[in-house]
Amino acid sequence: MEAKGKVFKYGDNVDTDVIIPARYLAIQDKKELASHCMEDIDTEFVKQVSTGDIMVAGKNFGCGSSREHAPLVIKEAGVSCVIAETFARIFFRNAINIGLPIIECREASEGISAGDEVEIDFDSGEIKDITTQKTYQGTPFPDFMQGIINAGGLVGYINKEGSK
Repeated sequence: MEAKGKVFKYGDNVDTDVIIPARYLAIQDKKELASHCMEDIDTEFVKQVSTGDIMVAGKNFGCGSSREHAPLVIKEAGVSCVIAETFARIFFRNAINIGLPIIECREASEGISAGDEVEIDFDSGEIKDITTQKTYQGTPFPDFMQGIINAGGLVGYINKEGSK
């Protein structure tokens, strides 16, 4: 599986309340909820993001509350992958559970700039910045975790495996 898109870049400690502010959590419609993604730190994000685009961030991305809304709105906004130096553990787990590809790579987090075009090979963990022609090596997920992501999340994976 691969992803390719334009980069939106953020810093360290982007918390779940910034990803999706708590004042919107009563919204049930995923698309409407996603229309508020990142608005407290990047008012242009939802206006500029296109399907396939990529988020790049620093350390501890997704810290804060344990809500699954955060990775869900990122995925629903069209982001194909989040690259960060590190992820908060609960965000990491929630991202896999809802089928949002994420990859940890300090060098990519530091070296990739906003607006760059990036391509990711999830099988190998290779991240290529097409704009700068630099390549970074992230840690690929084991096959079973890639299976969960490819199935659109844990529920899809369980349904697929249960039908075998």
